[in-house]
Amino acid sequence: MTNLDSIKEKVSVAEDFARKIWLAGLGAYGKSYEEIQGKIESVDVSKVFEDLVAKGEKLETEAKTKIKETTDFDVKGRVEEVREKLGMNAKSTSEKIDDLTSKIESLAATVEKLTAK
Repeated sequence: MTNLDSIKEKVSVAEDFARKIWLAGLGAYGKSYEEIQGKIESVDVSKVFEDLVAKGEKLETEAKTKIKETTDFDVKGRVEEVREKLGMNAKSTSEKIDDLTSKIESLAATVEKLTAK
């Protein structure tokens, strides 16, 4: 047997195996279809459809709420971050001046103590 014959044989085996996988999938589909077909006849299809619509509406509402909460949180956080970086946060200018004045007075007192020694 030549190298080419060996390759052709391996390809043939692989093709046969792939075809069997395909046929097994079709068989599984056909079997499940037959089983479901018998059950559907005893089920009120319009009731099942309405139940699915109601479940879909509930999931849609939950998803929209979750997305809105996440989006609102992200937007608020980012706005606050930008305001902080631009110096536009909640502190007023007079509060900032008071804070700086307090820090300067504290530093001056510390320097005075150090120079007195």
